[in-house]
Amino acid sequence: MMERADSGQKLYSRMRLWELPDQYVIEPTDGTSAPYLSINRLDASLSFIDELPESSSVRAPKIQTIYGVVGMVKLLTGSYLIVITDRQCVGTYLGHTIFKVLSLKVFPCDHSLQNSDAQHKKMEAEFSALLNIVEKTSGLFFSYETNLTLSVQKLHDLGGESKLLPLWRQAEPRFLWNNYMLEVLIDNKLDPFLLPVIQGSFQHFQAAIGKDVIDVTLISRRCTRRNGTRMWRRGADPDGYVANFVETEQIVQLNGYTASFVQVKVTSAVIFYIVFSELGGALGHI
Repeated sequence: MMERADSGQKLYSRMRLWELPDQYVIEPTDGTSAPYLSINRLDASLSFIDELPESSSVRAPKIQTIYGVVGMVKLLTGSYLIVITDRQCVGTYLGHTIFKVLSLKVFPCDHSLQNSDAQHKKMEAEFSALLNIVEKTSGLFFSYETNLTLSVQKLHDLGGESKLLPLWRQAEPRFLWNNYMLEVLIDNKLDPFLLPVIQGSFQHFQAAIGKDVIDVTLISRRCTRRNGTRMWRRGADPDGYVANFVETEQIVQLNGYTASFVQVKVTSAVIFYIVFSELGGALGHI
């Protein structure tokens, strides 16, 4: 575990990613004074460094701006770093700026594959190709300042101590899209890098009612449990998670008052599965 981390520090909103032959280096560039985060490309180990590695014509780094670390994923042999490379401001949520993810990028930390046998390399390549689908995931939203996984009522009910916790510790795991991907960063106590992301939709606008102007926010949160296409996911599982559960909240603000209405969309809340016959038909079983 790494020791140099300040849980009270705000999330980094802008960083520079240095891509070197043997490591990735993430440099916070949003005005905060912080050490650099180094990710070893051979074994995916993480460590803090106080200065950037020396570069040369042989060791020339590729440099790009990133806006958040979504997390890391470990497959059979290699690990992969996933970051946000482009974002768009889409409005505010209770006074906090909300961004939509426009672009993700997956960086492999898989030099250890060189010592793997052909079968492992083939399987890793297949899984890696599937992981690249993450880059095309749509409907991802995040904030550096507030927790999008919680409804207004749940945010209000947070105790004083809970509000001081890092955003990822306040988050509702059901709606935390990158919950699994954050585990490595959590284990290494990298709170300033732990950016909660939700999948769903977000819209913020103003409307006039008579002489009053109201702020309206519509936000949908897709549950991370039992997801899939309707062909493969229906009903509930033995743990009670219902297929493609979505929570939608409407928030209205006027003259310092806030009203919230929450509704959910689910399939049949019974244990249900589908068996496909050889003739191409499908039978549902309860």
